[in-house]
Amino acid sequence: MMADTTGLPVAVIGAGFSGTMVALQVLAASNRRPVLLCERAENFGRGLAYATDNPAHVLNVRAANMSAFPDRPDHFEAWLARTELNLAPAETPGICRTAAGTFVARGLYGRYLAELLIDTVTGPDVPRLRLINDAVVDLEPTTEGFLLRTEGGLTRRVAGAVLAMGNLPSNGQFASRHRASPWRPEGFDRLDPTRPVLIVGTGLTMVDAVAALRGRGFAGPVVAISRRGLLPSAHAPTRPWPVPTLAPTDLTSLSHLLGRIRAEIAAAQAADADWRGVLDALRPITDSAWKGLPAAERARFLRHLRPYWDVHRHRMAPPVAEALAENIARGSLAVRAGRILSVVDEPAEALVTWLPRRGTQPEAMRVQCIFDATGVGGVAGTHDPLLTRLLDRGLIQPGPFGLGLDTDAEFRVLGPQSQGTLWTIGPLLRGVLWECTAVPDIRTTATRLAATVVKTLDSSDATSNEKAPRGGCGRG
Repeated sequence: MMADTTGLPVAVIGAGFSGTMVALQVLAASNRRPVLLCERAENFGRGLAYATDNPAHVLNVRAANMSAFPDRPDHFEAWLARTELNLAPAETPGICRTAAGTFVARGLYGRYLAELLIDTVTGPDVPRLRLINDAVVDLEPTTEGFLLRTEGGLTRRVAGAVLAMGNLPSNGQFASRHRASPWRPEGFDRLDPTRPVLIVGTGLTMVDAVAALRGRGFAGPVVAISRRGLLPSAHAPTRPWPVPTLAPTDLTSLSHLLGRIRAEIAAAQAADADWRGVLDALRPITDSAWKGLPAAERARFLRHLRPYWDVHRHRMAPPVAEALAENIARGSLAVRAGRILSVVDEPAEALVTWLPRRGTQPEAMRVQCIFDATGVGGVAGTHDPLLTRLLDRGLIQPGPFGLGLDTDAEFRVLGPQSQGTLWTIGPLLRGVLWECTAVPDIRTTATRLAATVVKTLDSSDATSNEKAPRGGCGRG
């Protein structure tokens, strides 16, 4: 039976994991609503996170928790078992079986997502999913929704749109012509192995940058610097721990909540369990705890505790942790705690002046290249053409603490001139939600959001049809 594709489409802007899953879930929730999935990059489904072909870039979530569908938890593992039989020898290192679980290369996971899209586009029904390989630069409000415009000049009328654009690029803490992107490894071949490279940031992006450098054959010295010099923890075998029940008093202050979590960890250790199990058990209640804290306490968390939370919550796969430890042990990677004071460009290198943490005297180093691994940029300072135009029109506004966009409980984007048919998902929800960037969180949000989008747009269509004049034949 062929699908009924009446009604204007919904546009999903961004075809990484967030956008891909929203598109598929909208198609599943409606037998009539067309979807335009728009992606500026070459590959659909992969996004920046899963476009890498480096087998050392490994997911930091176990394969057992990487299904794209919340109601089919074994979906990815079943796909992996089938796919592994046909993998080329060069691809098999991308599957790492450890005592802490199975972890796979991010590029292999990107292949999984791409195949989901291919299966949908080539399905037996009339396809309602259209892939648009172009950058969306404007959404102009209309009486029916929006007029979508792309960088290549395409225009389409859409009933609504979902912003699934992933992490915004960092605005950077410095300007330098020696600055480079860790996601563009083609330039690594020109690096001099006798001169150091600087990475600003010591989180998971730094870990990926080191793996990318080594994978491209750069064996020279690498210096990684961040305010606290913290490295992500590693996954380890752990037992499940029950979800803690938080009392109202636990959410009156950050100190009370931290004390409650520490008490839970102590109880786990007394039961011969691991702190990792406690943090994993917090996942279902993290967002409610985040929302339950007073705004001033959430601001304190961001100022003081966020780096410590990140290194314990977002952990490295064991093989990745081992490779990083080997780099540190042999002296090819030095991790420093401190802050950069200045960067002065010289013809062949940059002179970087930095102040060690708790130090009083600045130090200087000359580096041939600087990678920015400090994290993501905020909405207010974005240079993205689409977001800039939406901000100028008042259709969107920065959310809590400027981390993402402001939304209501149904992820509908808010702004002085918002009109109710623009939503967002993924990292742009950071601030409204806290757990919104990992696959287990996004897949659940995508299902909820798709149901809301379909219900809202179908209701709008029904209202428009009732108001439309009806033709007929009168009697003479």
